[in-house]
Amino acid sequence: MKSLKAQQHPLSKINYELEVLDAPINGVYFADKLAESKLFPLKPTQIDILQINMGKMCNQVCKHCHVDAGPDRKEIMTRDTMLHCLEVIKNGSINTVDLTGGAPEMNPEFRWFIEEIRKISAEIKIIVRCNLTIILANPKYHDLPDFYKKHKIEVVSSLPYFTATKTDSQRGEGVFEKSIKALKMLNGVGYGIENSDLVLNLVYNPSGAFLPAAQEGLELEFKKRLKNGYSIDFNSLFTITNLPISRFLEYLLRSENYGNYMEKLLDAYNPVAAANVMCRNTISVGWDGFLYDCDFNQMLELKVDASSSQHISVWNNKTLVEREIILKQHCFGCTAGAGSSCGGATAT
Repeated sequence: MKSLKAQQHPLSKINYELEVLDAPINGVYFADKLAESKLFPLKPTQIDILQINMGKMCNQVCKHCHVDAGPDRKEIMTRDTMLHCLEVIKNGSINTVDLTGGAPEMNPEFRWFIEEIRKISAEIKIIVRCNLTIILANPKYHDLPDFYKKHKIEVVSSLPYFTATKTDSQRGEGVFEKSIKALKMLNGVGYGIENSDLVLNLVYNPSGAFLPAAQEGLELEFKKRLKNGYSIDFNSLFTITNLPISRFLEYLLRSENYGNYMEKLLDAYNPVAAANVMCRNTISVGWDGFLYDCDFNQMLELKVDASSSQHISVWNNKTLVEREIILKQHCFGCTAGAGSSCGGATAT
């Protein structure tokens, strides 16, 4: 497959990405592979995870960010939209609420929202995807570790590598040092410590056009290096494959790596991972309340295929469970090798 090149295009950025992702890989579409695995059309098994994008504002600008987040982004979820989310949590089968962004903590209603979820249930798992440096970005965030502890939040944090050079090259100068300080603060209140119920997980994304190494081996290496070098503990490492959308797609096209990368994803297709993709039990809620099959489809503005229930304000669990999941070629990223999801590998 020839590498596609980045170019000036009359279409909008999203439409251009969709045009690129509509092209087959060596004549093969993702739907073809699912059909071979007897998984097409792909449908949900249930909906028990609500992943909520609190907004695209972030204190960092990471090279691999599929949200295209940054300090200049103004899209942010309102309290009214959060109230609709609370109604779904209260009346539905949701057992996990996964808060993401941008930096979700930068939403002014962030703490209120978590407190309201806890009023509904002390048992619902609440995940916050924290970039770590936000804890040190401003004095008003310094108490976040204590806030997380109070509400028994599961913290999932991105740390590209256990060295400053690789981390800073992907996320910005000085990010590694700040991340280490934030991790020490989280350890200090009990996160990631043996026999503690405060869960701290880390996320690893490859820094280039290649697939992540095996999750188990990387986790052992991260634990060893962070413990020996910085006295830091954590629970699990999630390896996540970079999907070819947004900034990473731009990088692939600019570096003429798109064709080769997509071939790697195709060659690594795993039917076991395909059967366990996260979109089968998760709904992604955009900052404006619209519903998507996953966080990646959200960034491509591909709303769920359920015309009467495309917004959180008109949530219909039956309709959403019966829908067909929208597929494009980027879906190969979730089914390559051991699989990839917001919770790491999906196949063993």
